[in-house]
This record gives sequence, structure tokens and C-alpha cells, in this order.
Amino acid sequence: MTTHKLDIGGMTCTSCAMRVEKKLNKIEGVTATVNYATEKATVETPANVDVQTLIDTVAKTGYSASVRPPAGSAPSHDGHSGHGDLHGAASMLRRLRVSAALAVPVVILSMVPALQFDNWQWLALALASPVVVWGAYPFHRAAWVNARHRAATMDTLVSVGVGAAWLWSLWALFIGNAGETGMKMRFSFLPAGAGHDEIYLEVAAAVTVFILAGHYLEANAKTQSSAALHALMDLGVRDVAVLRNGAETLIPLADLHEDDQFVVRPGEKIATDGVVEDGASSIDESMLTGESVPVEVAEGDHVTGATVNQSGRLVVRATAVGADTQLAQMARLVEEAQEGKADVQRLADRISAWFVPAVILLSLATLIAWYAGGYTWSDAFTAAVAVLIIACPCALGLATPTALMVGTGRGAQLGILIKGPQVLESTRTVNTIVLDKTGTVTTGRMGVTAIRAADGVSEDDLRQVAASLEHASEHPIARAIATLADPVSVEDFTNHAGFGVSGTVGGRAALVGRPAWLAEQGISVPPMTSADGTTVGVAWDGAFRGSISVADSVKPTSAAAVRQLRNLGLEPILLTGDNRAVAETVGAEVGIQRVIADVTPADKLRVVQELQSEGRVVAMVGDGVNDAAALAASDLGIAMGTGTDVAIQASDLTLVKGDLATAVDAVRLSRATLRTIKGNLFWAFAYNVAAIPLAALGYLNPLIAGATMAFSSVFVVTNSLRLRRFKA
Repeated sequence: MTTHKLDIGGMTCTSCAMRVEKKLNKIEGVTATVNYATEKATVETPANVDVQTLIDTVAKTGYSASVRPPAGSAPSHDGHSGHGDLHGAASMLRRLRVSAALAVPVVILSMVPALQFDNWQWLALALASPVVVWGAYPFHRAAWVNARHRAATMDTLVSVGVGAAWLWSLWALFIGNAGETGMKMRFSFLPAGAGHDEIYLEVAAAVTVFILAGHYLEANAKTQSSAALHALMDLGVRDVAVLRNGAETLIPLADLHEDDQFVVRPGEKIATDGVVEDGASSIDESMLTGESVPVEVAEGDHVTGATVNQSGRLVVRATAVGADTQLAQMARLVEEAQEGKADVQRLADRISAWFVPAVILLSLATLIAWYAGGYTWSDAFTAAVAVLIIACPCALGLATPTALMVGTGRGAQLGILIKGPQVLESTRTVNTIVLDKTGTVTTGRMGVTAIRAADGVSEDDLRQVAASLEHASEHPIARAIATLADPVSVEDFTNHAGFGVSGTVGGRAALVGRPAWLAEQGISVPPMTSADGTTVGVAWDGAFRGSISVADSVKPTSAAAVRQLRNLGLEPILLTGDNRAVAETVGAEVGIQRVIADVTPADKLRVVQELQSEGRVVAMVGDGVNDAAALAASDLGIAMGTGTDVAIQASDLTLVKGDLATAVDAVRLSRATLRTIKGNLFWAFAYNVAAIPLAALGYLNPLIAGATMAFSSVFVVTNSLRLRRFKA
């Protein structure tokens, strides 16, 4: 299967997105998800379906489509939502200004009898007609396109409602009595028809203005809600100074390749991910991690693209470019999360699919019922138009995606990458959080605390064999031991996950690993102390040759983070492959009572599954390859961004700065976003449930209905934007 990303133009409501999604999914083998708020589609296709087929299918549905540039590339946005079409923010603002200027006098004249001079109604017609014809043209055009495809959307309700009010007014003016000199009108909050002399020009004009205002504010708010993603992609540099034949040459970033060396001066952004080859400096990573404290780097340290070099001159060797950089991966994760659909959104989409046709039928039923009940056509018409206008399901369609866009964008600013909307729903039910020790609760920067060579064994030999074997491993303990000596070549290297490593060093068959594992291999291992931290044994040629102890320190924020996790209703459990004495010491320091030690990667997976079998909903926090299986099996996998790619890929949440305190913020932000989504959906549903019966029973003037409908959409978007103020 191939995944295609498309930008969809011309959508005006959730019903439009549902139509495009349904049409794409009718292509054999295709699975499509269309998001109205982001105006994007994610489509999985078999090999025999190309992207042009998808674009043509969208065009046949009445909308436009184009291939989206890769996440992490320079954004081509102009600060407005839309694709240059009639429903873009710029077009809406222009129509709104002109329409408002023309509609205000019409509304005032219609509402204040004292201002109604002789033949005022003809001036009102002259002012209102451009609003109805030109101002509401985007809605009329979209309704016509939908009608040609035998579909009805929000634009159908707006176009029919506004058009009906205007056409009724034309009939009343030219055929009825409303065109007579001296005709007077009065405004009422409740509809009150008066036969042939009742006109609705103020309704047609004002409703158009309200809906234009709602669409403009909605488009502007969608731009604001995705601003975090745009800002993230804007962080990168455009040019980079590379070293070629000893001289600096300024080239575009797109021409930079892996293993190129480039120069970063104080105050400049680092062009891409790499390793420091020369120099030392402090790096400001706050734009990616949210961490304000600069990080000191020197030769051999990794640096991340888009971070800022604060002091010394650095020469960096590029290790990742383009879509492989951390910045591009962050942008891709945020974008994919914003495009996804939570279960609650899928429910709203299903409702919207039949909602518009149902409202049209209800409006016709209202018209017939009122007239059959002995009321005038004017009264019946007023109630029917109010039903059409009040029922537009914009708020329902915006409830989830806008909150999701703002929440994931704010998370990216704080160094929290949420992979999808299902993650938000997971955080609500999680009650147990399993914490890996090394690199999660502790710094993960191991240091050797003791070296004990067996009788007759040279300490230098012990260092050499152990360092050479561990040099090929990425485990934090291995990295500490690897610094003890310069490595020599190793043959037949094998990594025994969770136990140790083996290989041939200088012709000697050697083992480095857990004492219990060495014993299983037939090595006679003497009793060992764990007072100095985690201890591994070293053996070669079938005999025990010594031990090496390593230890790391607890992160300063871990104890406070554990307390806050408890406050969120989560029970923390410490899970580690380290020995029990070290694990219990760390657990006591951070306040974790339940400690599970001496576990292998398979044991970690088993522990998570056992907790789930007890009825617990489990979150797992880890950073290493040995945590990947447990992260994938947990209900909510949280990976430290400082950990391995395997762990990050297996997780649902990634904490860029690798701080356990950020896990607390991630859970809080996820729950806040989910609360906002549910609040939006409640008000969107409640608004329609309450307002439609009122309109059908004649308790809503169409003018008030239009204002209320526009306000409901603005309320949902504004409520979502409050998430931008979320504090870590």
C-alpha cells in the first residue's frame, strides 16, 4: 500500500469532507480519511491506483485536490486558511466588509418604524440584493455544485434559507402589498407574519453577514490553531556554511548531504542534526524541547537542527538531512496527529452525513404543518426559514478537529509529540504507569564506579576485553564500559538482549554480562557486591576474570514528577533490568513503593501484560531498545526523545527533552484536549437539540437564528483556542 497526502480545496463543512471521503473510499482497495478542519486527506492506495486518479475523483465530487509537500519542508502558507478559493479567509473578509456596510442600513430600517420613510422598502431592496447575490455567492455556488452531484451540505441550507427570504420579499414587493407607499414594518424576536405585506430583506442580508463573519473567523482561527506546526517548520535555516577543501562555502540547505562538515558560529542556528567534530559551546534547545537551560556540547556530542549555538564556534558533521532530521520527524508527527480522527469525531461525522437532508425535510414539514394549522403562508415561511438557518452543523464538524489541532500544536511547542487522537482517549483511562529506570527516572549517563580484576588478571586486560566487546552495544551500561579503553577488533559479536554480549577479542572467547547469565554459561562466578551500583561480570576462555560496577544518578525532576503522576490518579511502578538493591534505592529516592527488578526485555513485556490482565490500563515510559516491546504492548506508550529510534517508533507519545516531568505535562495536556473536545461536542449537540424545535415551533426569528448559528461555530473554535494557553 502507498500513502498519499492531499490538500483538499473548496470544502465548507463536515458534510463536504464526508462526501470526499466516501467518494475516495469507493475506489477499490483505497482507504481515505478527510479532515475538514485541516483541509487535508490521507489516502492509502494499492499499487494500481495513482495519485492522479485520486485528484480526478475529488474533482468529480466538486472539489479540488493537490499533492501536499512533505512534512518538514518550507511551508507555503500565507496566513490564511483556504486555497485561494471563494471560501478562503481573504475572500470572506472582502465580502464581509461590503455586505456589512450594505446590510446595516437595511436592518435598521426594518427594525425601527420611525425611520421608515415613504417607499423605504425599495431602498432596502437595492441595498440587500447585492448582499444576497454577491455576498452569499460562495454559498449559492457550492449549493449548486452539490445539487449537481445530488448532495446537500451546509451551503444548501444557507443558500436555500437566504434565497427563499429574498425571493419571498420580491414576491411581496412586486405582486403583494409590500411595495405600496406608506408600508410599515416592526421587528419582533418572535416571528409574526402579516400576510402579503411582510418582507424579509433584513433576514436575507443579516444572515448572509452573520454567516460570512462566522466563516471568516473560523478560517482565521484554523490558521491560528495550526500556527504551531507552521512555526515548527519555520525553525529551520535556509543556507549553511559547509567546509569544502578547507574553505567555507555558503550553500542552500537542500544541497547539504550526510557526512558534510558545516560551520556554526555563535548566535546561528544549527543547520541539521549532526555530531560536533570540533569546538565546544552551549546550545539553546528551547524551541524544540521547551527546556530553557542551555545544553553544553563538545567534540563527539550530538546536536539537533534548528537549535541555536550560543557561544563557541562549532564544526559539525551532518548525520541526518531533509525528512530524516528530528525537526522534520516532529513536524510529521504533529501533522499526522492533526489529521487523525478520534472515535468521538467519527460519531459526529456519521451524524452530519444525514443531518442536512433531515433538516431540509424538517423545514418542509414545518412549512406544511404551519399552513395546515391555519396560519398564514408568511408565518409558515418564517418558521421554515428559521429551521433551515439555525440547523447548520458547522459547530458539530469543528468540535473535534480544532481542539486536536490546537492541543497537538501546543504539545509540539512544549516538546510533547502526540501521535494521534486515539492517544487522547487513552490518557483518560490510564491508571497505572510503568517507569523504566535507566534514562527515564535516572539520567542514563552511566559512569564506572569500581573495577575488580580476579587474582592473576591484569586490570588493563580486563578493561581492554570489556571495552572492546561493549563498544558495539548501545546500552547505557555498555557505553560507560566502552570508555575504559580503546577498542580492538571483535569477531563473532553477539548481543544477548537483557543478559550481556559475547565475542572473540584477540583470539579469546569472551563474555560480559549479568553474573547469573555467566553462571548459566558454565562460568564459576564468585559472590559480588552491589553497593557500587550495577555490576557485570567479565569472563574469557571459560573462566571468570573480574567485574565492573557502573551507576547513574536520579534526575532532579523525577521525585516531583512521581508525586504529580500520583496526583493525576496514576500508580507508578519502577521496572528495570538492574539488580534489586540498586532499583530499590532509586525507588526509595523518588517515592515509588512497587519495584520490579532483574527483568529481561521479554519480562518487561510480560509484566505489562500481567498488569493489563488484572484490569489495569497501563502506560509505559521508556527509552531503550529493550523497552520497545513493552511500549508497543502498553495502552499508552511514552518514549523519551533522548532514547532510541526503536523505542520512539513503538510509542504513542514522545517527550523530546527526555524529562519525566514532561510525561506529567503530556498526560495533563492530553486530558485537557479531550475535555475541550467533549465540551465542544456537548454544546454543538445541545445547540441543535434545543434550537431546532424552537425554530420549528415559531419561537425564533430567522434573524436571531442566523446570529445564533454563526455564534455556535465561533464559540467552538474560540473554546479550542484556549488550549494555546496551556502551561507546563
